[in-house]
Amino acid sequence: MTDDSEAPGDDEQYHIELRDGDIDGPVLLPGDPERVDVIGDLWDDTERLADHREYRTLAGKYAGESVAVTSTGIGSPSAAIAVEELARVGAETFLRVGSCGAIQREIDVGDLVITTGAVRQEGTSGEYVREEYPASAHGEVVTALVTAAERLGHEYHLGVTCSTDSFYAGQSRPGVGGFRASGADDRLEELREAGVVNFEMEASAILTLAELYGLRAGAVCTVYANRVTGEFRTEGQRKAAETASLAAAILSRMDRIKREAGADRWHAGLSLDDE
Repeated sequence: MTDDSEAPGDDEQYHIELRDGDIDGPVLLPGDPERVDVIGDLWDDTERLADHREYRTLAGKYAGESVAVTSTGIGSPSAAIAVEELARVGAETFLRVGSCGAIQREIDVGDLVITTGAVRQEGTSGEYVREEYPASAHGEVVTALVTAAERLGHEYHLGVTCSTDSFYAGQSRPGVGGFRASGADDRLEELREAGVVNFEMEASAILTLAELYGLRAGAVCTVYANRVTGEFRTEGQRKAAETASLAAAILSRMDRIKREAGADRWHAGLSLDDE
């Protein structure tokens, strides 16, 4: 039996350097710390709370609602740390916001992908729960992201994401000198034929941890590459940031309407237009 009394950051969280009460409202989770400031520039006001390692956090207001953003760095190991420590200071809703590579021909560079679930092709979530456990986006978060994309007029696609630990071998890209990981081409084709829409590196761990802990999570990413057509352009970053920010505000309004109606879950009988 292990001694679980060792808990770094009982007061201030060890990695993100936040304390209980610092977070009020949904939290956006970009990978790149520089995207934190891109997102914050969209908001009505911001306050920098912490900046340690890959974890940079701002809090502020968007469309009159409280919201926060914390960068996670690249990959599921560091994203899981962010979710763990943010949850410990009171965060309950997480929206992964970033970039991705599409693996379906009809998805254009610059479009958005809103994740409904994820293939857990990363190792972090496997340290929490058996591999058959689904990585599912919360229905309310998906609804809010779709509503936001529709209101903003952004082209979007719904579907299953594949999250990997490797940008190169794990996503069936060649390595140095043309190296090809065993089964890379077959794996890519299998995912495409199964209807998986995109590759990225954090969503499945975020979704899995949120579900295990009874929290809400979802993901929206701008498409930077299409693996079928060979296109690659780093454009449209602002679309995902706008959509996630508006979705966070919508979720806060949804929660208020649910409380007033005495409802536990959002459903078709409730209306945002009533506010």
